[in-house]
Amino acid sequence: MTQTMIAEHPLDRTLRLEPLGGGRYRGATTPDYWNMAGPFGGTTGATLLKAVLDHPERRGRPVALTVNFCAAVAQGEFAISVRLVRDGRSTQHWQVEMTQGETVASTASVVTGAERDTWSHAVASPPVMPPARDLEIMSSEGRNAWLQRYEFRYAQGEPTRGLASAEAPGQAVSQAWVRDLPARPLDYVALAALSDTFVVKILNVRGDVPPVATVSLSTYFMADEAALARQGSRPLATISDARTFKHGFNDQSAELWSDDGQLLAVSHQVVWFKG
Repeated sequence: MTQTMIAEHPLDRTLRLEPLGGGRYRGATTPDYWNMAGPFGGTTGATLLKAVLDHPERRGRPVALTVNFCAAVAQGEFAISVRLVRDGRSTQHWQVEMTQGETVASTASVVTGAERDTWSHAVASPPVMPPARDLEIMSSEGRNAWLQRYEFRYAQGEPTRGLASAEAPGQAVSQAWVRDLPARPLDYVALAALSDTFVVKILNVRGDVPPVATVSLSTYFMADEAALARQGSRPLATISDARTFKHGFNDQSAELWSDDGQLLAVSHQVVWFKG
């Protein structure tokens, strides 16, 4: 029997860019990863990273990605410009900007670097939790579209309304297995998007979701190409936490591990919330 051709994955459809030359690209939003007031920030960051990865002068793999979310991305077309700021022997430094008309929606800095065999030492260890197959899939029915593009299996800290309150705050830490839905082999753009799949921690801690938005997100890629290829489309082991909520902002950090115990990426973000 002839194998049925698989349609384009929603992530690849969302990240599709048309090169215009001179480090400029054109793209458009899709409904696949829509959030409360615009696209899921993880795919915005992944789109900015992809523009660098598509640039003909890019050398090496992603090392760091920092995205500043300046304004909500409106439905429709956007433009991306990429500029190589510094081309060093070991690293390249890039500046990226996403605009819609005169509005700067997002900016990013990206560092790429060559893979080298050097001394290594693993200080951290992966979260200890049951295998993914032993945990139930979190229901995404009735939730924002982007949540339906991922499979979440929580071992601890599933974000649920009403389990905590401002008077009796809950724990911020979560442990979960996460992967793309439908399944998709892991690469750097998918890993960039996955680094933002940790639901805002105020829901865990206060039990509700006020108006909220990520202001800045940094992801550091520790995985080489071989580690991504070994992981394939299997779920990632993740742990996320927050340290403080103050003056309308909170921090949020996360680790993303392969299922064979390799640290693939770490992320840190600052989140604005109202009230």
